[in-house]
Amino acid sequence: MTPVPYRVAARRADTDDTVTVGLEPVAAAIARPRPGQFTMMYAFGVGEVPISVSGVLPRIEQTVRGVGAVTRALCATETGGVIGLRGPFGTAWGIEEARGRDVVFAAGGIGLAPLRAAVLHALADRDSYGRITVMIGARTPEDLLYTAELDRWRSLGARGEVTVDRADFRWSGHVGLITALADRVEIGPAGAAAFVCGPEVMMRFTAEALVARGVSAADVRVSLERNMQCGVAWCGHCQLGPLLLCRDGPVVPYESAVPLMAVREL
Repeated sequence: MTPVPYRVAARRADTDDTVTVGLEPVAAAIARPRPGQFTMMYAFGVGEVPISVSGVLPRIEQTVRGVGAVTRALCATETGGVIGLRGPFGTAWGIEEARGRDVVFAAGGIGLAPLRAAVLHALADRDSYGRITVMIGARTPEDLLYTAELDRWRSLGARGEVTVDRADFRWSGHVGLITALADRVEIGPAGAAAFVCGPEVMMRFTAEALVARGVSAADVRVSLERNMQCGVAWCGHCQLGPLLLCRDGPVVPYESAVPLMAVREL
């Protein structure tokens, strides 16, 4: 429960309100997170929030959107500043279990951040996977994350498909819902594993679209978000039906998540 101090070794502004920080331990380190897990990030004197890990090598990277007092304080921490980490907590995507098959990553908005570590893992072990497809949706072009990285992902063998809800005259890409991109997904005879993260309505309809394309519902995983406070399944704030998401999630099988996603967080 005690935060471990980490120094901000690198800082990059991804959008007007979103920052990615690379973190190095000041002394002792937490265990290396697996793609899909999260940490409790602590802004000293302000508070802590759960944030998914967006990268694990060579240092822990976390992407934070400033939407409240704590996240704005974390975003404002400059290189050399110190924050606290607890964790890692929760379940991982299980990208290792998809070796030998095609993999599809589908992200809506900030949902690309929890998926990024899994994308990088698959690309670093490219020969162990079939086709790698990354589907990205955002409200506007200005809301897209990691735009400088997408071309590199493509050069390493990923197929990148991007869409936005609203565009201006400078945007020449696809406009529309991310579900439309599912029509471009190709599934090989060995089948595919799909990893979906974003707003719950987006995850539900995207998962349905991928299943319609031939991905088994049992091979789809989603990441659920609720009000996590302790991170160790003590406080009960993140309970969703039979699950305590800080322990049993955030990554859960789509089939298990379907009835739970109908329950709104109060």
